[in-house]
Amino acid sequence: MYPDDLKYHKEHAWVKVSGRKATIGISYYAQESLGDIVYVDAPEVDSSIEAGSELTQIESTKATSAVISPVSGTIVDFNEELSDSPEIINEDPYGKGWIAVIEVDTDEELNDLMEAGDYEKYIEEEVKSKE
Repeated sequence: MYPDDLKYHKEHAWVKVSGRKATIGISYYAQESLGDIVYVDAPEVDSSIEAGSELTQIESTKATSAVISPVSGTIVDFNEELSDSPEIINEDPYGKGWIAVIEVDTDEELNDLMEAGDYEKYIEEEVKSKE
């Protein structure tokens, strides 16, 4: 459910790093919590973003939620398929449901992200705290 080759952010985003580029999406837990996704706001390509700031917004049948960027850098790509078919995130959050690619400023922020096992424990704690 949480691929080992990805890093995870406490705001339920995942990161796949390839060189200086980080592909960003939302975790299975996040998309499941949102329910049926009906709209994804396109972030502005070639704009700068800081880790911890809003990358984009996702609208679902339940709510509108911000996707928080886990890394700082320049947005270099957006998954245009989401404009016509935002439900791809529900169907394939770690594959075709990626949201954006960021050219990262520094590798240091990547060290602050969680491995899959740590993220699963984080979710368990979050769920327990809501009960």
